[in-house]
Amino acid sequence: MRHILPAGELVSVVPAEPVVPKPAATVLLVRDAPDPAPGRTPLQVFLQRRVAGMAFAGGMTVFPGGGVDQRDRAELPGWTGPDPASWAQRLDCDAELAGALVQAAVRETFEECGVLLAGPGAPEVAELKEERADLVARRASLADVLSGAGLVLRSDLLRAWARWVTPVASPKRYDAAFFVALVPEGQEADAHTTEAVEATWWYPAEALEHWQSGDMQLMAPTFRTLQEIGEHPDSASVLAAAEHRVIRPLIPRVRREGEQVIVVLPDDPDFEISEDHLTPGTPGGGA
Repeated sequence: MRHILPAGELVSVVPAEPVVPKPAATVLLVRDAPDPAPGRTPLQVFLQRRVAGMAFAGGMTVFPGGGVDQRDRAELPGWTGPDPASWAQRLDCDAELAGALVQAAVRETFEECGVLLAGPGAPEVAELKEERADLVARRASLADVLSGAGLVLRSDLLRAWARWVTPVASPKRYDAAFFVALVPEGQEADAHTTEAVEATWWYPAEALEHWQSGDMQLMAPTFRTLQEIGEHPDSASVLAAAEHRVIRPLIPRVRREGEQVIVVLPDDPDFEISEDHLTPGTPGGGA
């Protein structure tokens, strides 16, 4: 599968020493639309259009998420659901990193969307406004927030979906674990984040239509993931499909076809003859 590379993703040279990818977590928040639009299946996913000036993926429409930081390696007051060792097997990494990825997924989802994947019961998220602000400002860790609210992380609310690695030629690289989660009953995703200019629910096919018309910019992993989840009619089907997915690192490649730069993904027959980079203006894309 392939799509046109968004503007600004080309690099002119390949770094002599490729940047080591930073671990990151991305969360596909899904729900079933209470009143589906005519001709649409119920499944919706929460998408954010990032601020144009951001160093990575500026102006792109993305799923919520971000890099793992030191706070995500702190010991939690409690944890229910699959433990880090189980997540390590699922994500093909060591247990310490797997635990940090799950924490980052839960933290970023709360910071960016106001959805807290924790329990017991349904957290009174509206009462944690100050705690959310402290988390965003890095005055507190997820462990601090959960402990103060008498909550524990619920990893059973997450499912692994994919793992995408930024191409070698990029000056900023991430090794991102993609998770999927149903918005817990009683909670609502919001757009209260400084990292996005807008955030709302989309039918996957609708988002792809906007990309096709040029109204939306999507990176290759987002594009492909929207295609994949768009094959499912509702959130239950997506969560069930996640249980059977094989998670392995995927690095998109690129090639030039005339004036267009095309992203080539691993299931494309041209993947093996494509490049990790393209130099602007050269027909073959050599460095």
